[in-house]
Amino acid sequence: MIGLWDTTGEEVVKALASERRNAGGVASGIALTLVVITTEKKEREAEAAATIAAAAHPCRLVIVVRGDDVADQIADRSRMDAEIVVGGRLGPCEAVVLRMHGRLALHAESVVIPLLAPDVPVVTWWHVDPPDKIAYDPLGVLGERRITDSALSRNPMLVLEQRADDYAPGDTDLAWSRITPWRTLVAAAFDTVDSRVRSVTVAAPEKDPTAALMRGWLSSRLGVSPQVEFTPEAPFLHEVRIECENGDVMSLTRNENQAVMRRSGQDDRELPLARRPLGDELAEELRRLDADQIYCESLEALTGITGLAMRAPMRVHIWHDPALAEKPDNGGKDGTS
Repeated sequence: MIGLWDTTGEEVVKALASERRNAGGVASGIALTLVVITTEKKEREAEAAATIAAAAHPCRLVIVVRGDDVADQIADRSRMDAEIVVGGRLGPCEAVVLRMHGRLALHAESVVIPLLAPDVPVVTWWHVDPPDKIAYDPLGVLGERRITDSALSRNPMLVLEQRADDYAPGDTDLAWSRITPWRTLVAAAFDTVDSRVRSVTVAAPEKDPTAALMRGWLSSRLGVSPQVEFTPEAPFLHEVRIECENGDVMSLTRNENQAVMRRSGQDDRELPLARRPLGDELAEELRRLDADQIYCESLEALTGITGLAMRAPMRVHIWHDPALAEKPDNGGKDGTS
């Protein structure tokens, strides 16, 4: 491991090349570059998840750590500390941790671009409240695949609307990955169903983004608008209940790390439905580097915004200064307009 304090991008590139030579040069097996954007408070959690994902998908890992508070971050003197690890505590990958302070954090791409592995795709993951527009963050413009997590937002339902409004092919959300086990079990239940669906009910907390995407997926697949049943006592998605036109009813109800499948005329069945670690959810999203059409259709069905798949996958950076964005509009009284 190499630690650099108050350093520059040029020194980081040189240190990475030196560490690679010392470790035997593992870059030949790299499948992608994973750029992680996080804060000081969430750094360890992001590192742990990225380590699990890197074990499944050999990559060059670039972790950009920004200040927890925008005002403090902008006020600090611009400085960068770096840590280079090859085949060490962050798993069998080349890893660079960049801790950026001050306004340098707004220009992280100037340091990150020279660190990208050549001729492999770039995936950007925000382990923070995602930006209103991904194009506001130049690190998002770099990625062919862009992963957000609406569950980290104060208002997840509003963020899902923003994700649809700002969608481009290649975007995805870890809230979508979290319902993969649910979708697997519900889809398997239809193997023996020969009647059309009459109604669907989803029981979950009011602001659960996984339940919202589950409703979008069921609506896009079944052509039925699911009803919502709020369960404030349940921390996550609790139940999916489906009624068919022939009167049969089937339900999938979560009970800690298991689910109970109930169907008319059949005995109840217990099925595994454990909540997966964050790293496993991230690794799932790294298995594909093309646009996720099913997620796109589910987001359309949930928000009512159509034509998402027809949008251009490439983005152009839009300069956005968060410090200026937080200032109230005073009508130019401070001499600006």
